[in-house]
Amino acid sequence: MAGIYLHIPFCKHKCTYCDFTSFPNRMNFAEAYMACLYKEIEMRAKELEGRVFDTVYFGGGTPSVIDPNYIYGAMKKIKQCLKLSKNPEITIEMNPGTVSEEKIAIYKRAGINRFSIGLQTAIDSQLEEIGRIHNVRDYLYCTSLLKGENFSTDIMLGLKGQTKDDVKKTVEIAAGSGAKHISMYALTPEDGTPIYSDYLNGELPDSDEVAGLYEYGYALLKEKGYYRYEVSNFAVKGYESKHNLNYWRRGEYIGFGLSASSFMNGRRFTNTLNLDEYIKCILSGFLPVIDNAAVEGEDAKFEFVMLALRTREGISAAAYQKAFGSDWKEDFKAAYEKTKEYLEESGDITRIRDEYLYVQNGILTQYLS
Repeated sequence: MAGIYLHIPFCKHKCTYCDFTSFPNRMNFAEAYMACLYKEIEMRAKELEGRVFDTVYFGGGTPSVIDPNYIYGAMKKIKQCLKLSKNPEITIEMNPGTVSEEKIAIYKRAGINRFSIGLQTAIDSQLEEIGRIHNVRDYLYCTSLLKGENFSTDIMLGLKGQTKDDVKKTVEIAAGSGAKHISMYALTPEDGTPIYSDYLNGELPDSDEVAGLYEYGYALLKEKGYYRYEVSNFAVKGYESKHNLNYWRRGEYIGFGLSASSFMNGRRFTNTLNLDEYIKCILSGFLPVIDNAAVEGEDAKFEFVMLALRTREGISAAAYQKAFGSDWKEDFKAAYEKTKEYLEESGDITRIRDEYLYVQNGILTQYLS
């Protein structure tokens, strides 16, 4: 399995927690940027010849903020230059404040069949606090346009003043809107973002409070028929994100656009984070790669274990043996012994016990050494 990621670095307003490569004040570059994105796809076509891609994902930024015809154009270019599988999963991230009936119609014509909507919280005052440009009514309008479609909703935990009642309202609105998939994740205050000062001032819920909100949200989602297949991801059976599963299974993917990462042929490489440099490179006929390194040996083994243990699929001893020619429990003998009490076995599968999945970071650090 292999995936395609396209980064759209534009947005209307930078959220207070956002650490992604995105620009709220450079929309005038959208046309030039997308022309370069199309060109980058062409430039990569020869080396990707013969590969079949099962997923396409438009992330950002806010892909839905630009003219939808650019998205249509990107999909047209992908179909011209690369080979997609018979029924690929094609996702676009959307901010509810940037959606219209016309945009969704164009996305569907482009072949998009999965939508990821950033609700974050159903409390309007919290949305305003974190700099989101939408409100709950925008989300409900957006989902009404997607009735019967496959869409996912993002929920954020750890916001200032957030309570269990807030989480309950958010989960109920997301589930009631018809979302087949819900991502529920904890806010990570990154240094350099406006919300980081709130974190330093102790204004955000602490880790124990966030864990409590997560366990509460998890119980609600389970009750509503969503099962947890990865620490932050919940789905109605059959609606798991194939694109994200490919990452966690350590599958290959190619990234196009600013700051996009790729993992191909055992190497991980990343495009420049500088918009002007990206455009200049492409126009000069050069790929805008700034980092390119092989992931091998112990690093590759740790990556395999770390990614697999994030999911309810867990580690397959046979898959590890096939990839590395060794037994993972022997390769990580000391760490396995230390963490055995948190794990469960089923055939050749080992996974973190359900009750410990949220604190998997603490368990996985044992495998680092």
